[in-house]
Amino acid sequence: MTVRVLAAGDHFVLNRLLVAAMRREVPSGLAVGELTLPWPVVPFGPVGEVREASDVEDSLIEALRGVEVCVTQMAPLTERVLAEAKDLRLFCVTRGGPVNANLAAATKAGVAVTFAPGRNAVATAEHTVALLLAATRRIPQTHADLAAGVWRGDYYVYDNVGPELEGSTVGLVGYGAIGSRVARILRGFGAEVLVHDPYVELEESVELPELLARSRFLSLHARATPETDAMIGAAELAALPRGSVVVNSARGSLLDYDALCDALESGHLFGAALDVFPEEPIPAGSRLLTTPNLVMTPHLAGGSKQTAANAARIAAEEVGRYTRGEPLAHLANPELFSP
Repeated sequence: MTVRVLAAGDHFVLNRLLVAAMRREVPSGLAVGELTLPWPVVPFGPVGEVREASDVEDSLIEALRGVEVCVTQMAPLTERVLAEAKDLRLFCVTRGGPVNANLAAATKAGVAVTFAPGRNAVATAEHTVALLLAATRRIPQTHADLAAGVWRGDYYVYDNVGPELEGSTVGLVGYGAIGSRVARILRGFGAEVLVHDPYVELEESVELPELLARSRFLSLHARATPETDAMIGAAELAALPRGSVVVNSARGSLLDYDALCDALESGHLFGAALDVFPEEPIPAGSRLLTTPNLVMTPHLAGGSKQTAANAARIAAEEVGRYTRGEPLAHLANPELFSP
């Protein structure tokens, strides 16, 4: 029996990667169609009732006619799409979480939704450490000055230089696939690592107030939940030692960005580095664009060729399990199969 599949890739997780991975996993019995979504050339955003998706409901509905399986990173699985995609049974999201899928509506419609945990863990961990070093050594600022023909000897003044990682304490909020890799890299630098994660018990585990009081560097790796919303605000930043550095490559909702700007402008923080923001793209007039000693990258910490290949492989393995009638490994709506 032939299973009709739609590869709805984009300009990062390419359709050719998705198709090749599925062909390796399922050499025969797949009829694969393709739809290319505009991300990241066109930013994602809310679509219908889901968030962080490409606004392609019309073209997706058309492409899903007669399709049983969809593999995608950014396609929106909304109530409207589900109402039209009568043959859809499996929706494989090639991201660390299926934020572009309405899980309740999918479950009601009998559509299994999977995701790709850990796909970008290495890339994000490496980028996090790069941000930490860039902010501490003020690499972007000094480069910009040199590129403008300005030699700034005052960067070497004692009060203008930052701390070394070796011998410093780094506090990690969250110790999942990314946080644990960041810890491994930092230990290689000779840093002491402290961890706050209510779901993990380690020798290095401490409560958040102790972590903040002892950490010269703070790096956020928690998931975005109601409990973690703005978990690092003015009081938490003030609890850090003066001259600390804050890095957020997880989710914008974890951090109070106005409080961060205040702490940087007052000089309480030596620097900060951000890859995620409360609103993306950053709106014109945002304080983030003028706050000193701040390094920013446009939500690309997870961007690597290996991440795209991992995403395609993990999704293709789920397609293989589906075609063989095996349990799915990364099911986001397991209640679909509950008695």
